[in-house]
Amino acid sequence: MAQPEGRDPAAEIEALAARVSEAREYLGIEPMRARRAELLDEAAAPSLWDDPERARSVTTTLGRVTDDLERFDALSSALEDARVLAELVAEAEQGGAPDDGLAKELAATVDSLSTRVGQLELESLFSGEYDDRDAVCEVHAGAGGTDAQDWAETLLRMYQRWAERRGFAVEVEEATPGQEAGLLSATFIVHGRHAYGLLSTERGVHRLVRMSPFDSQRRRQTSFASLDVVPFLEGVSDVEIDEKDLRIDTYRSSGAGGQHVNKTDSAVRITHLPTGIVVAVQNERSQHQNKAKALQILAAKLAELARAERQAELESLGGERTENAWGNQIRSYVLAPYQLVKDLRTGVETGNVDAVLDGDLDAFMEAELRRIRGT
Repeated sequence: MAQPEGRDPAAEIEALAARVSEAREYLGIEPMRARRAELLDEAAAPSLWDDPERARSVTTTLGRVTDDLERFDALSSALEDARVLAELVAEAEQGGAPDDGLAKELAATVDSLSTRVGQLELESLFSGEYDDRDAVCEVHAGAGGTDAQDWAETLLRMYQRWAERRGFAVEVEEATPGQEAGLLSATFIVHGRHAYGLLSTERGVHRLVRMSPFDSQRRRQTSFASLDVVPFLEGVSDVEIDEKDLRIDTYRSSGAGGQHVNKTDSAVRITHLPTGIVVAVQNERSQHQNKAKALQILAAKLAELARAERQAELESLGGERTENAWGNQIRSYVLAPYQLVKDLRTGVETGNVDAVLDGDLDAFMEAELRRIRGT
């Protein structure tokens, strides 16, 4: 079987190899190898665990550097294998006995390599200080009443499904039910490499247009919900918090949970008095654990606030949060009278609304990362 008209797999492989060669430079693969050797020496030191925080930092960094190098080396090896396969296909065609099976395998191999090279190039976009971190996310219902609260719950599920697709773990720390349906708000943590770098592109107001299931006349309704994202800090030592600045309230957890739900005052709400930031956690098994997690989330929010203030000073830009309503949306999800999801920042759009709501968000995230980085 001949290759599809206009397609030259050998040329495609060489083009991919050139892109990988460029990635070797801008990703700093060789300096990364030297860094891995240094980390291996540090990890082998008998005194490493005398300082547990330092030890965790070393082992975590070592794991990430090793993963990056292994992924790069595996891709380089796969390119070499593809070259060999391309030569076999060419020899068979030149000998007058083309091998359909090999030709199909080569086409599939090139397509797979193209995807992997694109993923490798995406690594260069994670240049932010905290892009590697886990992410603390909050969904809030905006304008639109019950529809908005239902939309907030849908957004939460959308990000949970997105995380599952990538193999990330999600912890829902607190959820406040809506008056009739859905959620007023929810706080969740996404654990995974580059979780913050990816989810930070989703920060903003999301607009939904649909035939309302809560309207007896099934009229079209526009509703809004927002997503806030900050990097998750491993420990409160990263940010100093004065206990005198805190008001700590306890209350009974609501909703599904462990044995303490609705039986003891295990849920914790912490208010940071100087800033007015409020954090509530009810998902852990004890009041002590809920307090510890709430302090971690508060530390993340305070760190983000400090970064925003520094950025505002440097760029002379206001740090005012946009209203969770019409005119401020980053993306529109239209279910009626037609189906379309469109990002208003990048212009990326799709008519497959169901796939997006089921977590297919990578194209939107990558486009926004490229827009931010100017690539």
